[in-house]
Amino acid sequence: MSQSVLSLKNATIYQEDKVILSDVNLEVNHGEFIYIIGKTGSGKSSLMKTLYADLPLTEGEGHIVDFDLATLKEDDIPFLRRKIGIVFQDFKLLPDRSIKDNMLFVLKATGWTDNNEMLQKIDEVLDKVGMKDFVNKMPHQISGGEQQRVAIARALLNDPELILADEPTGNLDPQTSVEVLSVLKKINGNGKTIIMATHDYALLLKFPSKTLKCEDSKIFEVVQRTV
Repeated sequence: MSQSVLSLKNATIYQEDKVILSDVNLEVNHGEFIYIIGKTGSGKSSLMKTLYADLPLTEGEGHIVDFDLATLKEDDIPFLRRKIGIVFQDFKLLPDRSIKDNMLFVLKATGWTDNNEMLQKIDEVLDKVGMKDFVNKMPHQISGGEQQRVAIARALLNDPELILADEPTGNLDPQTSVEVLSVLKKINGNGKTIIMATHDYALLLKFPSKTLKCEDSKIFEVVQRTV
């Protein structure tokens, strides 16, 4: 297996016809934890959307978990998304289903059929984020931080090679943000590659890691003290 889980070369990220980021060169290896920072509108989310194929890569080269982003066909997008886990700012849990049924929905949609295997997998991922005892709760019955933990567990269901977390603490208070990031760092410590877009610089100070900054249509690595 290649050491690289993500590679972008001379890539330009567009939002419709507007250039958001240009000349993007990025290499992410298995097991890394990388922050992407920058002001609102600097390109963090557009980059993330390009990585999970919500925006097409029309200029430059891009490879992610063995998929070629530049030649990716519409039919291939679901297969790409089975190999990456995505964690959103607003959780995106189905409000009318229990935590267990939210998980079952994803597993069935991605080809799982054996009920016992599905329940075992749900138990396993919820245990990893400390939410095993909440399996029968509805989303509105748990806190925002707990919902985000469930969303992280959901991202782990298909054992992804890479997790993309787009502002996962954006709707959370500072203490809950620390708790959620602790969960992500623990998952990273067990070997998962994580790329996290954030505007919360306090978290970078508490949990230092490689940091890339989007600014003036460019993305570049910054050392921690200049963040």
